[in-house]
Amino acid sequence: MTLSDAELERYARHIVLKEIGGGGQARLKAACVAVIGAGGIGSPAIQYLAAAGVGRLRVIDDDRVDRSNLQRQTLFGEPDIGVPKVAAAAAAVARLNQTVIVEAVAERIDTGNALRLLRGANVVLDGCDNFATRLAVADAALALRIPLVSAAVGQFEGQLAVYRGWDAALPCYRCLVGDDPARAEASCAEQGVMGAMTGVMGSLAALETIRALVPFGNDPAGKLLIADALAFRFRTVTIPKDPGCGCGSAPQS
Repeated sequence: MTLSDAELERYARHIVLKEIGGGGQARLKAACVAVIGAGGIGSPAIQYLAAAGVGRLRVIDDDRVDRSNLQRQTLFGEPDIGVPKVAAAAAAVARLNQTVIVEAVAERIDTGNALRLLRGANVVLDGCDNFATRLAVADAALALRIPLVSAAVGQFEGQLAVYRGWDAALPCYRCLVGDDPARAEASCAEQGVMGAMTGVMGSLAALETIRALVPFGNDPAGKLLIADALAFRFRTVTIPKDPGCGCGSAPQS
């Protein structure tokens, strides 16, 4: 995968980083990232991944843009109200970086189609808004052995982690949350969410996706980053691998 003169100029601030360089930028160009949800987390993640030159973005979301989304979903504007989010996201990426290919998948991902929708991706970035979908995505990413970058926001708090649970030493998503898809959840509409907080976590999710494609610095897998805007604090906790989970011995699909 080679870079054109225009790409060398566009990504010069990446290429000058010794941790990225021309080789790393070429790897980004050759990569495919599956983004689950084009909402508050997905919007900034898609913007930064496209700006970074990730060659293919597979955006999976069955929703349409609603006026209430605009408080935090910065990929969209008033003219996009009523438009499928994946179509609006593809149009926004085309304005930002025409070299990036967007696969607009207007489907709701679940246990029945997750393997099909994620197959072939190099990294999965999950910013969806419900627990059952997160489990389906996490299970499929584990079965396909695709690194999972998982981000979530509630009110003024955000969480971010990277999972490679097939590694005998690293946890999967179920090691953290368990396996009860029917547990009680509160939606953004019910509990509220600080719009700028979704921007923070979406940007961090894009950063960790890029790190998964072009490794640099410390490996974050096995740790959970918690951001608390009310306390003006970030902290990191270690996620133990659950010996009863069996993720380390999960067969590859």
